[in-house]
Amino acid sequence: MMAGIQSFIDTHSAVIGLLILVAMFIEFVRERYPVSVVSVLGAAAFLFFGLLDSEGLFSVFSNSAPITIAAMFIISGALVRTGAIDAVARTVVARARQHPRLAVVEVFGGALVASAFMNNTPVVVVLIPIIYKLAQATGIPVKRLMMPLSIIAVLGGTMTLIGTSTNLVVDGIARDAGMQPFGIFEISPYGIVASLVGAAALIVLGPLLLPSDPPSIKAGDEADTGEYLTELALRSDSPLVGRYVSSSPVLKKRLPHIVAIKRRGEMLRKDLADLVLMPGDRIVLRAPAADVMTLRVNRNFEVGISRSSELPHKEDRIVEAMVSPSHPSLGGRLTDIPFLNRLRVRVLGVMRFRHLPGPDLGSTRLRAADRLLVAGSEQAIRRLQDNPHLLGVNSSRTRAFRPNRAPIAVAALAAVVTLSALDVVSIAVAAILAVAAILVTRCIDPEEAWSSIDGDVLILIFAMLAVGLGLEQAGSVRLMVDWITPVMAHAPPWALIFIVYGFTIVLSELLSNNAVAAILTPLVIELSRDIGADPRPLVIALMIGASACFATPIGYQTNMLVYAAGDYKFGDFVKIGVPLNFIVGLAACVSIMLFY
Repeated sequence: MMAGIQSFIDTHSAVIGLLILVAMFIEFVRERYPVSVVSVLGAAAFLFFGLLDSEGLFSVFSNSAPITIAAMFIISGALVRTGAIDAVARTVVARARQHPRLAVVEVFGGALVASAFMNNTPVVVVLIPIIYKLAQATGIPVKRLMMPLSIIAVLGGTMTLIGTSTNLVVDGIARDAGMQPFGIFEISPYGIVASLVGAAALIVLGPLLLPSDPPSIKAGDEADTGEYLTELALRSDSPLVGRYVSSSPVLKKRLPHIVAIKRRGEMLRKDLADLVLMPGDRIVLRAPAADVMTLRVNRNFEVGISRSSELPHKEDRIVEAMVSPSHPSLGGRLTDIPFLNRLRVRVLGVMRFRHLPGPDLGSTRLRAADRLLVAGSEQAIRRLQDNPHLLGVNSSRTRAFRPNRAPIAVAALAAVVTLSALDVVSIAVAAILAVAAILVTRCIDPEEAWSSIDGDVLILIFAMLAVGLGLEQAGSVRLMVDWITPVMAHAPPWALIFIVYGFTIVLSELLSNNAVAAILTPLVIELSRDIGADPRPLVIALMIGASACFATPIGYQTNMLVYAAGDYKFGDFVKIGVPLNFIVGLAACVSIMLFY
């Protein structure tokens, strides 16, 4: 009986492979399980039926694409950890206060360029709160800025080989199929044309098709950005004493966030940039947790309030805690909270939902659900955790920026681009060397580096590489090629480019970009060889088509980010995404025809 079953599988292996693929597509669309889980199940099905041997399965781990993608994730994490991205964000916000409309152009131009050289997901994550502030500064409805942010980031990813993980996946599969490796800027002419045309179409269509109603949740408020009210006490021996506030680089770049300067009990709020700093001045400002921790290690200031005169220790733990509704000090000042008097701790900041507390840190009247950022010894923190009136006392995941190492992280990314562009080494080798450099120089700690890698993406890529190989070994790819070849054999080259692009983008709007790329790349290469066409322009069309998806929130991961942040409806994406898909696709395909 087993022999009969095996014989049936061997005879119909190509059809069985296609049935597994169809089942995966159905599960992708139904979304009952994450895409990565469906991909692993699909690879397991090929193994179970013997359509993929173990040697083939383990060979996918030799593909350089996932390793390159993981390395680029780490480099992106280092840019965030060193504060390089945050510094750019601060500059943008400062510009928005002076030239709001010009700042919009700069933000989107910056997003376009940044997305060409680093993973566009962290670019969008960092820029989302900035988009809210731009909307407030310019009066432009936030929904007319948030979706364009994702669209621009996606377009930027099509301009270089490292702009998106999908490009690297396609390149890796193409190499395994015997094609010459793609250069880092080989797809740039086509991606640039698609990006410029897409941006122009967005400028024209945006005011007509983008919604302008406000989100139901206004996440742009100060408290919604996760900012703490904190204080910086100027040390008497600081070289900043006697200097203007604007002459201090640390304070100058945070000037828009300085609430007041407290001097001898008086709150100074006007013309702060021209104020001369004096011993004992306390600078009251709002800042995100990472910024508070960065300031904490600055030797010019003591951050926060404490009853102890001891200086902070580097080994102190930093925790976040929420004030319980049962706390006996509700309504009282923060300086009078009991644990501040009994324990060797320092309150670094306080955050309140949708409201900035004040007028200064010590005078803040406690309310239920206030969040406190507290530093203290291990013993003191354990006692805080035992306090029934403080909820969720856990170590803060936020860490201080390392701005002095930001140039190293930026140089590492530049080196990856330069070395691979000049063909000195492959992208994978350049990326691994860059990771080694940022780790040894402590731009990012090892545990942070590994956590910055999106494991779900890597599992998806490895699994879909295995599925693609299984389809090839089962004969499913050959079967599909035999079906399509008679239809496309007499089609002109330009028609092949349009067909590949159109088929790719339709699937990518419904399924994972990387999954579509892994499935279609070997199919397109095999088909082009059968009909005697050059596979390279078709693979380029596939690369761009698998990324440039605007018509659904699930079309690309950045679409999902802005879908929630902007409180959009599904139809909002369809309304503007469909014409953008058509316009960008037409531009990309025509440019491939003309330039290749």
